[in-house]
Amino acid sequence: MLYYKDYQLGKDKEWVVFVHGAGGSSSIWYRQIRRFRKSFNVLLVDLRGHGRSKDLLESYVKDNYTFNDVTSDLLEVIRHLNIRKAHYIGISMGTIIIRTLGEMAPQHMKSMILCGAITRLNIRSRLLVFLGHSVKRFVPYMWLYRLFAWVIMPNPRDIMSRNLFIGEAKKLYKKEFLRWFRLTNEVNPLLKYFKEKEIAVPTLYIMGDGDYMFLPPVRKIVQEHEHAILQVIEDCGHVCNIEKPALFNKLAIRFIQYGYI
Repeated sequence: MLYYKDYQLGKDKEWVVFVHGAGGSSSIWYRQIRRFRKSFNVLLVDLRGHGRSKDLLESYVKDNYTFNDVTSDLLEVIRHLNIRKAHYIGISMGTIIIRTLGEMAPQHMKSMILCGAITRLNIRSRLLVFLGHSVKRFVPYMWLYRLFAWVIMPNPRDIMSRNLFIGEAKKLYKKEFLRWFRLTNEVNPLLKYFKEKEIAVPTLYIMGDGDYMFLPPVRKIVQEHEHAILQVIEDCGHVCNIEKPALFNKLAIRFIQYGYI
């Protein structure tokens, strides 16, 4: 089973499950834990190959992963803890895993809060992925990750977020990084399906106004989906929970408690 850390207040409290993105770990939620554990039962998980789940490779012998595989790992922990329903908060590629969970086990979902959400790859991001696949066997994987981090988070205000993600990615094995990178082959058809088929779960998108790659498609999907709302944070990039933690926490908790922002 994956490494996880849980903080439980009691059986009468609601659960909040945090899901990090590719190259990160549960440590990226350090600015949320103290605030959320005051009001909720909290679950943090290190996804396969990441953080303290990095050395659990004997359980994952396949050369390639799918989003269903990664989501099944998360589902195993949820069921192990007997979490019947929870609010799910994800960042970047973690938002795709949460959305996949909504397809696999909607009975476990009470709401989704998707930060820096990936709902479509634009031309620039598709070119970046193509470039990565073309050179991944010939260049150090950290070069690729640094390039991706810089393209997604290019502004001076993104330095802290960018450095945190790069620091976490250094803990990955190269083979593990390549397995995760292959997941990009699934992204476009999966996101197209998610766009066309909304699940009836209250959904809050929290995006930075400077998240130039991913904010425009989120604006479109919110217009089309009945159960989704969008909150854009000013002077903020891709990783809102790190750049604007107080506001992020306030918006997320209000949505969990009242269903609006």
